[in-house]
Amino acid sequence: MDSLLFLCARCVVSQHPLPTIPAHIYPVIFQVAFLDGRPLALRDLVATWQFPELHLQRLLGRRELDLDHDYRPCIEAIIQGVMEQLQQEQEEPGSDSRCQLRVLDMTGVPDNAFRLRLSLTKVLAKAYFEMSTYQQELQRHQRKRRKGRSGATTATPQLRGVDVHTDLCVKRNSYEILHKAIQTRAASPLRIKCREFQARDLSAKEIVTVLKSLDPSSLRRVDLYINKFGLKELSAIMPHLSRFQELCSLRMPCYVSDLHHRTPESATRIRDIAAQLGMLPGLRELNLEMLKVPGKLQQFLCELQTPLESLELRYSSLDPAELDFLSRSFHAPALKRLDLSGHNISRGFLEPLQLLLEKASASLLYLDLSECHIDDSHLSVLLPTLLRCSRLRILRLCYNPLSMAPLKDLLQKILELPNLHQIFYPILKECGGLEPSDFRINFVPDEERLAAAKAEFSQILVNSGRTDLIWTHDRKDHKAMDYFSL
Repeated sequence: MDSLLFLCARCVVSQHPLPTIPAHIYPVIFQVAFLDGRPLALRDLVATWQFPELHLQRLLGRRELDLDHDYRPCIEAIIQGVMEQLQQEQEEPGSDSRCQLRVLDMTGVPDNAFRLRLSLTKVLAKAYFEMSTYQQELQRHQRKRRKGRSGATTATPQLRGVDVHTDLCVKRNSYEILHKAIQTRAASPLRIKCREFQARDLSAKEIVTVLKSLDPSSLRRVDLYINKFGLKELSAIMPHLSRFQELCSLRMPCYVSDLHHRTPESATRIRDIAAQLGMLPGLRELNLEMLKVPGKLQQFLCELQTPLESLELRYSSLDPAELDFLSRSFHAPALKRLDLSGHNISRGFLEPLQLLLEKASASLLYLDLSECHIDDSHLSVLLPTLLRCSRLRILRLCYNPLSMAPLKDLLQKILELPNLHQIFYPILKECGGLEPSDFRINFVPDEERLAAAKAEFSQILVNSGRTDLIWTHDRKDHKAMDYFSL
């Protein structure tokens, strides 16, 4: 239920212009204006912000965003408020500003709020270009005016500006806007500090162009999402990452087309890529999803100087020897997140997987073994090892051909893990599921049997006093927890 203050704030944000507001009421007014979609109120509020910092995520608190709602007008209003303040300071340098804002933090937008991230990137790129152009024109006009008065130019007053911390999600259409802004090559009072750069379907050249423009002190995560290129393109990108010494996460869930070709040139490029990875001292999270690296995992990881805490290898065509290498590496005891989904456990993976899980058991928080062809006998063998993972919070077993009896046994025994929060299990064989592929294409389970199984699972949770545990077969029902929130 909303507080009385929240309800009163709704009345305030409906007025335009806004009435005089005490400084301590600004945060709740901002929260209401954003959630209720009041762009005019947001623009006026930001233009007169009474604090040096504005953190979007902190102001919104725990209130979840409606992912079907279009927040672009609100995002634009916030940036417009900042631009209004900066333009006033440029036109009247030295005058008292109504706004105290110096840091605008727009980070923390959820990964699944893709439209919001994309909108934020476009709005910021456009604002950066407009402010750079505006400043150039204003400075040119001011120099002419001062020269006309005194016969000599004088130094332009240094403006304080605003640092905008953000996550950039760049697709083809947003890249054109961002590239236009980068090409101005002008110092803008609107300084973009990118924390996470996500590239979607960009070429290697375009990715490099964006990387060159980013502040090396602020970038923490890089996500090259579904970019289909070869080792040549990947080796062209990697040298430009070494300047980001604070980078802690590198995600390359993309299909590199020529890794399976064993040539001297490809071997050299893999060594070069590994060397560049070794130049990232803060790297803790590595995603090689769909990279198709059969026999080459050790080569990619051999130069890393610090152990990884998160390693995602979905559908990466690993062989059992690579799991054995991983279990013997200094990464295993440090792993908090491990994703091995898409590997067939029946092809010699069971024993090396057991060994790897044993080595990671003291640290592991998240484990994904979806679509690994785990059957009833495999689960029985794995269960003792899973029970040693004392800190485990999330376990995913989706798209595996499992029956009711071993899953009941798993649930009853794994409840002893105190930190366990979510388990995603597959559609049972008794409900019509047989092979992993059956769950993907036009699969309709036996709803009556599925309901009976769910009721039985729920009763086990009630009897054990663990109704806090999320035990579900539907991955859409619950948001996946991010590595950094574990």
